Amino acid sequence: MDFKRDIDELRNNAILHWPKEVIKLANNVDTLPLLLSTQDAFLSILKVSDQTPQSWIKTIENSRELDGNLFLKHLMVLSDLGGEALNKLPPLINYIPESKMIFEWFGKKFYYELKVLGEQCSLTNSALNVDLKNLPKKKEFTKKSEEVCMLILFGNNLSNDCLPETFKDKCIIGNLLGNPNELNEFVKQRYLHVSKQVSGATANSLGHIVQKYVAEKIKAELSNWTIKLDSSLPNVFHSEGSNETNFDVVAISPSNQYFGIEVSFQVTTNSVIERKARESSSMIRTVHSKGHKLCYVIDGAGNINIRKNAVQTLCNNSDCTVAMSDKEISVLVRYLKENG
Repeated sequence: MDFKRDIDELRNNAILHWPKEVIKLANNVDTLPLLLSTQDAFLSILKVSDQTPQSWIKTIENSRELDGNLFLKHLMVLSDLGGEALNKLPPLINYIPESKMIFEWFGKKFYYELKVLGEQCSLTNSALNVDLKNLPKKKEFTKKSEEVCMLILFGNNLSNDCLPETFKDKCIIGNLLGNPNELNEFVKQRYLHVSKQVSGATANSLGHIVQKYVAEKIKAELSNWTIKLDSSLPNVFHSEGSNETNFDVVAISPSNQYFGIEVSFQVTTNSVIERKARESSSMIRTVHSKGHKLCYVIDGAGNINIRKNAVQTLCNNSDCTVAMSDKEISVLVRYLKENG
């Protein structure tokens, strides 16, 4: 069996989206996997809710997959309006006379009264039940949350307001209701870069979860091997005088053969894999010169569909490259067994 793959072979075996086991683990540290796993349900609501500006409410009531608060979180991420930004607005009577939204939508004029947001109230993530603690739970969809959704959907269309332009510019999603092609393109572009609401330190946490997931899968099939997370290969350095280079997973066979395993699962774009690609040629030469092997586990829509050149470079400079399904991890285990 040829364990060296090219990008086309890897794409044919890739799962692209988060495995359910990883989603369960990742939901403990970040909301992004939950959003990604419900993205299709969210899109389906937007695509059919074009009869009136409030049709989406009835659609959510009939949805088995998506409740109102999760729908709101999707809107917040897509518009890049987190709780911190929203919380600066109330009372909206300061921006919207009589707290009544007047807006035009598909050539018709509509009115919507902000009964809660018109007064001073909290719009933090926790107050809206879209924080990490509350989002995975079924919560009653409040009038406050409904009004925030309406503002995010149609704020750009208001004709009677003095809202900051930087805020209004983000409230355009309502104009895409009922337009599948534009919605797909808009959502794809928004999720291809991680919003400020779901990036930063949590991205590192997600990376560690994926690494641990792969390590545990390998350990389950190679119980007599030593499997280490974030460890090094003997005498492999990035540069002279530096510490030994760390790899996401290190597998050590009973005969003391070392394998460095790098893991990347991205549904969003990430420059890390491009850096690893740039270093991969010199890295595999160094690894081989010390008698070790270098493997990659690469998956995720961002990697496979966006970072194609980087992924191909990694495939070229790898002893074994696999995707992240159980079947693919078994291919990696087979390589380890045959070369350990």
